[in-house]
Formats: sequence, structure tokens, C-alpha cells
Amino acid sequence: MSRILLSHGAGGREMAALIDEVFLACYGDPDRVGDDSATVLLGSHRLAFTTDSFVVDPLFFPGGDIGRLAVAGTVNDLLTAAARPLVLSASFILEEGLEISVLQAIAESMREAAAEAGVAIVTGDTKVVPKGSADKVFITTAGVGLVLRPGVSGAAARPGDEIILTGTVGDHGAAVLLAREKLLEGEAIMSDAAPLTGLVMNLLEEGCQIHAMRDPTRGGIASALNEIARQSQVAMEIIEARVPVQPSVAAACEALGLDVFQVANEGKMLIIVAPEDASKALFIIRRSPYGEAARVIGQVTPAPPGRVTIKTVIGTTRLLDPPSGDLLPRIC
Repeated sequence: MSRILLSHGAGGREMAALIDEVFLACYGDPDRVGDDSATVLLGSHRLAFTTDSFVVDPLFFPGGDIGRLAVAGTVNDLLTAAARPLVLSASFILEEGLEISVLQAIAESMREAAAEAGVAIVTGDTKVVPKGSADKVFITTAGVGLVLRPGVSGAAARPGDEIILTGTVGDHGAAVLLAREKLLEGEAIMSDAAPLTGLVMNLLEEGCQIHAMRDPTRGGIASALNEIARQSQVAMEIIEARVPVQPSVAAACEALGLDVFQVANEGKMLIIVAPEDASKALFIIRRSPYGEAARVIGQVTPAPPGRVTIKTVIGTTRLLDPPSGDLLPRIC
């Protein structure tokens, strides 16, 4: 394929191939693990570092906006490395003609989300491009955090581990798509965009044996689980009946022909925990307002390595593959 397609940014197979064949081929670290945050040693401190860009359409959607999304997405990526988020940067590309009031609303939303997450936005940049050269506002954020538990990684899942999902799936992707297509009248579907600092910090401070974490954004839990399975060279078995889905989201995905397991989330975490600590971790997660619907949805198994299967509600087993194609463009 000689040109970039929308599918190259959708979080599935095409994006993974693009990263491998272009970016890692040019400047990849041969020891790269493939987590959502890199970790670097600075003196006696291990830091987590991540960066992300946000191009969501529309800018404002039920339950959030591009500003809250930018802060939550970056903070949650740091948390997957068992790091306490510390500071963020924010860079804005603005299209000529954008109303100042819109930018002020986005900036205020970022301020509120950063306060909730316990981080400071300490630096940034602004560029303006001619009308028609962008789509209103694009935001790039970067974040730094202090690693509290070295070794938490997508490459550290072990057979026997339990898989916890902190809440319902598909909320963000469904909310953004329906808002974009103006199909939300009468539906109570809200984005779940939220920073999960309190939830994850409670787990770490209580000493739970967390082996891996991943926020299932683009590509949903299907992509995230497959990434961890490949990194750790383990298999995973998910029980479909245990995966929480809001009825309105399930109905919307069915009507639109979408697999809800492949639809993006922006306020959920997949947590791989040692079996002896699964009940304790679930209790702690459910104390958070963002974890009340948390469940153990499956288990890590030894083989076949890199494969994720799902036991369906009718008793059959099928592969849970990562998405392919431009499933839901411009959702984050």
C-alpha cells in the first residue's frame, strides 16, 4: 500500500503495520516493549513518558470534548506504566476562523480535567493554519509521570492471571459517532472520557500485584487484549457474558453493524492481576466512581501464545481479533 488511509489511524492491524514498517524501522529501539508509555531512568528515578494527538470530530460530544479527551487520554497512558502522572504539555493547531469562545471552552475543560487528574499543564505551543488546512482544532499532548511499580507492562502478563475490566465498553466511540451523525436524539449514550488517576493509585498504594494495564482506546478491548497477548506471548480467554455493555450502546452498535468489543473507550482500564489479588483489586476498583461496574471478564492462559478467544453467550468459542479497516475514524 503506497498511501495513508483512514484505517492507518484506527488502532487495528493497519496502524500496527504502519508503526512497524515506517516508524520503528527508522528510529525504533530494538528493546522496545510496545507499551502506551515509554519508561526512562533519570538518576535514581524511573519516569514514564507518553505523547498523543487528538483530532476528534465533533469537538464537543455528550460526556466530554476534545480538551477533556486530550488530558484523560494522556494521563491514562501514563497510568498503564504504573506511574503517577505529574505534568503535561499541550500543543494546539488552530484553523483560521475558529471562534475564540470555542478555544476558551476547550482550555477550561482541560484545566478541569487536569485538576481532577492531579497534574499540571506546564508548557505548550500554538500554531494557526489557513482556513481549510485543518479541521478547527487539533491538540497534541505529552505527559511525564513517576513510575511507582517498575515492571508493570503488557509484556508481564502470566498464565493464571485474572483480567479485570473497570466498566462498560464502547461508550466513547458510540457517543462520538452518533453525535457526528446527529443520531443521538432520545438516546442516553455518553462518552466515558475520564482520567483514572484515583482508581489506579488506590490499586498501587494497596499493594495489589498488578502485572499489566492497558486503556482500551482505538480498537477497543479487542485491540488492547491482543496487544498484551502478543507482548507477553500468552493466550487470553474472555467470557462474553461478563463484559459489561450498556443496553443503549449494544443496541446502537448492533444497528450500525459494529462489534462493541472493537469500539473505543476513553475512561476504562484493562487490568491484569495475579489471581490471589483479583478479589481485592476488584473491591478497590469498585470504590472509585469510575469503577462501579468493574468485573473480572476472563483469564490469562498459557497457549496458544498471542491468541485471544471469547466464550459466547450461546456456549461457542470464537477468536477475538483486532479490528481491520477504518472502523470509526476521528473518534479521538
